Order: sequence, then structure tokens, then C-alpha cells
Amino acid sequence: MKLDRFARYAWGVLAYNLVVILWGAYVRASGSGAGCGSHWPLCNGTVVPRGPAAETIIELTHRATSGVALIAVVVLFVWARRSFSRGHVVRLGAALSLVFILVEAALGAGLVLFELVADDDSNFRAFSMIAHLTNTFILIGVLALTAWWASGGERIRLRGAGGKAGLIAAALIGLLLVGATGAIAALGDTLFPAASLEEGLRSSFSSESHPFIQLRKYHPFLAIFVGLFTAVVVRRLAAGSDGVGVAELSKLVIGLYAVQLVAGVTNMVLLAPVWLQLVHLLLADLVWISVVLLGAGVLGERIQHAAYVSPTIAGAGARR
Repeated sequence: MKLDRFARYAWGVLAYNLVVILWGAYVRASGSGAGCGSHWPLCNGTVVPRGPAAETIIELTHRATSGVALIAVVVLFVWARRSFSRGHVVRLGAALSLVFILVEAALGAGLVLFELVADDDSNFRAFSMIAHLTNTFILIGVLALTAWWASGGERIRLRGAGGKAGLIAAALIGLLLVGATGAIAALGDTLFPAASLEEGLRSSFSSESHPFIQLRKYHPFLAIFVGLFTAVVVRRLAAGSDGVGVAELSKLVIGLYAVQLVAGVTNMVLLAPVWLQLVHLLLADLVWISVVLLGAGVLGERIQHAAYVSPTIAGAGARR
């Protein structure tokens, strides 16, 4: 069935984008952001550099995989328009996915062109990273919703939602704040690595340390607070909702966040090894996606799969 094929493809696009996001984090953590110099879309002034250094290969690979991600979302957008009737929620999700992946590409290009990579420790880089992370979260959120709706999930309905929408929004904003402080903490760990846990803690509370290091101490406290708040919210919403998958998603959110907190503590104790930074980021992305889908389940209304049309019918309608 074509609808099943589209849904599988949509979930695959989401999974692939998670891989691209993790590789982008590896580019930052390995100090390879300037691997292609300040050139974009060219790499050191050429399409394919000769005898590239390891940093260049890492950065060029990220650009290539990001390009594939963009093409995959374009296909998602075109396929959705050909396969679903006008006004269908899957079309909206695919369109938003295209918008935000284009913004993602522009932000990535800006980091390179303005040289906000490698050893740059300016406030502008911090703000650009927060903007990049926020857009990334929104991107994977709308990709997840597109796949959710294509799989039979429910259209979000805010009218009559009462305080449920507010609780979900508060949890998502909290997760964004945790992600933003985590991005700054990760940048501080990359630019100013500590030789020991004691040194790292001492520098975090020193007024002479770089602002990135001083801000690092707020991340774990905010993560714990937001985690507790999110757990209370999802349990309350799950108890008062019979939406599809809400109970399962609430358990998943709490479980993932618990593992995320353990990973965060371990990351701090082990002085932020690159592999654990990537695990930490992946868990953050999965928590975000789970809360987004839980919100969709709580605020959802049934959508009719009759709105699915074949590409042939859709094309005939468009020609009229």
C-alpha cells in the first residue's frame, strides 16, 4: 500500500536526519568545523580538494550527508503533494520540514562563512549555536509529526484543549532551554577541556573563567528541574488522555530522560569524551521527539485516511 510506503519513508528521513545531526556534532567536537576554510558551498575553494586533511574529510562528509538530507526532504515534500489531497495535514508537515531544513542549511552555511567554527569563542558563536539547535529541534519535530500523521496519527486540535496545550508547550520550551545550555556546555568542553573533574568544577565556579565555562554549571541543575517537570506533565497528560500511544509515549519520555540524566552525569565525570557527547545528544533528540509525539497524541483528533489519493488522481486534479 502506497500510504505505508510513504510512512516508512518519512520515518526513514527522520532517522537519517538524526544521523546527520550526530555527525554535525562530531564536526564541532573534533574541531573540524574549519576543515573547508571559510568557503561554502566549495571546500577550500574547490569542489573536491586534493590530498585533504582529516578535518577536511570530516567537514566535507558532513556537507555531503546534509545535502542528501535536503534531497530526501524535497522528495518527501513532492511525494506528499502528489499523494495527499489539498489541506491534508501530512502536506503541511512535509512543507514545514522543507522550510526548516532550508533554514538549517542556511544556518550551517552561516557558521562557515562567518567563521564561527573551530576555536572561535565569541558570544556570536554561542548565539548562532543556540539558533542552530532550536531550528534542529523544530526540524526533527515536524519530520516526526509528518511520519506520525502518515502512519495514522491524529491531527492536532488546539481548540478546547484547555491547559493541556500550555503544559506541552511549557515542557517543550523547557527542553529547548536544556538543549541550549547543553550546547554551550559542549562548546565549552571542546574549546576549554579540563584536565580533571576537580579542575572542571573549580573553573565552572571561577569568575575568571570564560563565560562558556561559567555557564556550564547551570546546565545540570536546569536539566534536573526540567526533567522532573516534564515527568509530572507527561504522567498527568497520560492519565487524562485516551489518545493513540499516549500511555506508551509517556513511559518512553520518562525512561529516556532518566537515561539522559545518567549519561549527563557520566559525561561530566569522564570529562566529556566525544562518543558520549554524541550519545547525550541523541538521547536529547529522542526525548524531544517523544514529547512532540506525545503532545500530538494528547491534542489529536482522528484524521480520515480517505484523504489519501494516488499520484495519478492527484496529478489529474492538478491539471484541471
